Amino acid sequence: MKLLITGSTGFIGKALVSELIQQNFNVSIAVRQKSNLFPDEVKQFIVGNFENNPDFSASLSEVDCVIHLAGKAHVIDKVKASALDEFRKINTELTLDLAKQAVTAGVERFVFLSSIGVNGNQNNQPFLETDTPNPQEPYAVSKYEAEQGLLKLAKNSSLEVVIIRPPLVYGNNAPGNFGRLIQWASAKFILPLPLGDVNNVRSLIAIDNLVSFIITCTLHPKAANEIFIISDDDNLSTTQLLKKIATAFNKKALLLPVPVSWMIFVAKLLGKEADAVRLFSSLSVNSSKARDLLDWHPITTIDEQLCRITANEKNI
Repeated sequence: MKLLITGSTGFIGKALVSELIQQNFNVSIAVRQKSNLFPDEVKQFIVGNFENNPDFSASLSEVDCVIHLAGKAHVIDKVKASALDEFRKINTELTLDLAKQAVTAGVERFVFLSSIGVNGNQNNQPFLETDTPNPQEPYAVSKYEAEQGLLKLAKNSSLEVVIIRPPLVYGNNAPGNFGRLIQWASAKFILPLPLGDVNNVRSLIAIDNLVSFIITCTLHPKAANEIFIISDDDNLSTTQLLKKIATAFNKKALLLPVPVSWMIFVAKLLGKEADAVRLFSSLSVNSSKARDLLDWHPITTIDEQLCRITANEKNI
């Protein structure tokens, strides 16, 4: 099977390409500029800036499946309307343009990495694929619009579309909030945090589990034209997660039991209410569809993945 990967130089992309090579897939990548991250067996197609409607035709020749990971997660301009426009350029417009070029090239399957944010940014009951989408942030809106366009394209062509909505992904060199937690735990002196009384429920997915599921979606016939929500086996509170991360580094987390309502109040005064809601609210998912329909199960636990993270940090 010949695969084309976008977003190969990112956190998820590097892990995916490495595993695909280990499993002897024929892997090529579409990149803005040549990368030194990969062995010579990975063929690189230089397509230039993704915001300039690149021509993917050469990279799509004889490809069986496109795995589209490339996306924009952050913008500098925080004005909501302009932020949404910026997200749409990559997350929506590029995605649909690539998919249309894939149809023209005769590609059989298109795997799209979306976001659990399409369902919403908090819940009291685990999200399901059948829930009405409720994207709250411009990033999630742009991903949802891409999903809608892909599903419409699948109905009107022979292209099989698979949509994956993961929650927070963690692993070696993870960006964003998880990366900052690793920095906190790996510091010589671990600082106390006012997060000892956060009783929320959060679903996460280890990078190894996500890579395993993406590969399953490239191969399994029943994945065609489906949406999947996936996660690790276990959910955690923010407090439990911090304790696990600290323990992985052989440290004890000093977490002060400050009431969440106080912290949200302070965050609101500082203009950080949205960040506080994400940190303290619950966001859990039900991944039974992936397990029942595709017979997929997580291949690692959070403790095992954290051990690999700490081993990597020690070797740096």
